[in-house]
Amino acid sequence: MIIWFTGVPGSGKSTLSEKLAQVVGERGYSVHCVDGDTFREREKRKNTFSREEIIANNLRIIEYIQSISEKYDVIIVSVISPFQETREKARELFGQNLREIFLDCPRDVLIARDPKGLYAKALRGEITNLIGFSPLSPYERPEKPDLMIQTDKVYVDSAIVTIMDSFFHGNT
Repeated sequence: MIIWFTGVPGSGKSTLSEKLAQVVGERGYSVHCVDGDTFREREKRKNTFSREEIIANNLRIIEYIQSISEKYDVIIVSVISPFQETREKARELFGQNLREIFLDCPRDVLIARDPKGLYAKALRGEITNLIGFSPLSPYERPEKPDLMIQTDKVYVDSAIVTIMDSFFHGNT
């Protein structure tokens, strides 16, 4: 199973993926996490976050997941993946093995959370292409995610219970 977290920066992708990996691992599943930031650093690619570069990076992540998918029971992906076309490509390749989770969060909460200081930089004009914040870098909300979690309304543990109940038949 591939669990694909998508959402704008600060929506909780890394937090939920790390906690989910812990819970899934404790249940006896072999699990591997793919974090968009870590993947980009590992690839040593400088990304200007243009549409083309974002799509190319997301396609590299999909290829990587393909190459390791037989090795793990669960692969947890946390990547912004702002474009519907790359999420659809993942769906085409992985079919029923893919579970897309859209993490939704209001802009004011994202600005208040701002774990990496990205929104503060965007507000000061230091970042002009913050995905989902800048008009230059839109985030296309998923059309039909398998699950949507409003991360401003639920605690991490509650979100994990929802995910486990939805995709692991309540094995919490």
